[in-house]
Amino acid sequence: MTDAVVLSTSIEGLPPPRRGKVRDIYEAGDHLLIVATDRVSAFDVVLPDGIPGKGRVLTQLSCFWFRSLAHLVPHHLVSTDVSTFPPACQPYRELLAGRAMLVKKAEPLPVECIVRGYLAGSGWQEYRASRTICGIALPPGLRESEQLPEPLFTPSTKAPQGEHDENIPFTEVERLIGRDLAAQVRDASLSLYRAAHALAQSRGFLLADTKLEFGLRDGQLLLIDEAFTPDSSRFWRADAYQPGVPQDSYDKQIIRNYLLSLKWDRRPPAPHLPAEIIAQAAARYREIAEQLTGEKI
Repeated sequence: MTDAVVLSTSIEGLPPPRRGKVRDIYEAGDHLLIVATDRVSAFDVVLPDGIPGKGRVLTQLSCFWFRSLAHLVPHHLVSTDVSTFPPACQPYRELLAGRAMLVKKAEPLPVECIVRGYLAGSGWQEYRASRTICGIALPPGLRESEQLPEPLFTPSTKAPQGEHDENIPFTEVERLIGRDLAAQVRDASLSLYRAAHALAQSRGFLLADTKLEFGLRDGQLLLIDEAFTPDSSRFWRADAYQPGVPQDSYDKQIIRNYLLSLKWDRRPPAPHLPAEIIAQAAARYREIAEQLTGEKI
């Protein structure tokens, strides 16, 4: 990717944005304008270097999934065509093209909706210690990276930026948002995971696990934020899959592995990334996006 790295945005004529780890979010009347920058975080810390083209990859993938799975759960996406954005955006067409979404406003639910289909990451660590994932009992004898008997809904809190999410039982989700809505969110999450896993597998990737976010608008449940990107999901190449060992993930693992090799305490300020790590991460983001969507970035 040859794009200049976009670490932050400012659109004159719109209120100052709320800045997340990756996205700048602008109020735009009855809508929000979500701009995916090239920022990258690891261990809940935003790094000083961005990944060229990353914001466009995340936006293109999210739009692909929103549209592909809209028959299961409605989403908040309105448009990615800059010409339909508010007038204040028009002088910034080159910046916004491919990395911005105009979306419906919704009231975000206070839970992260995580679905795990394979035994990996923190789930594998917990299983080794207790034969459970997030307190859910599993059969003995499962191997690292093995597909679970059924996908598991393992929700967590939404921690403020810089803090860590914490797993919570389903009963806590019921307490937070009500029994009926909790069941609707759980069923929607599992349905979306199964459909995305099947589509990804048909295009050469396994969807090991994912994080989804939902919101309410006029009483309707909407899929919001992003969907099935390398930032929110763990993807493995299907042709290289081998249960019993760690898999090569198509996400930020290249960056995490580099940072783990350093004597960094995982607190700000984060160290800079070498050019070769940035280039490898950019190539991996682009590869999975183009293979899943069938489109060039």
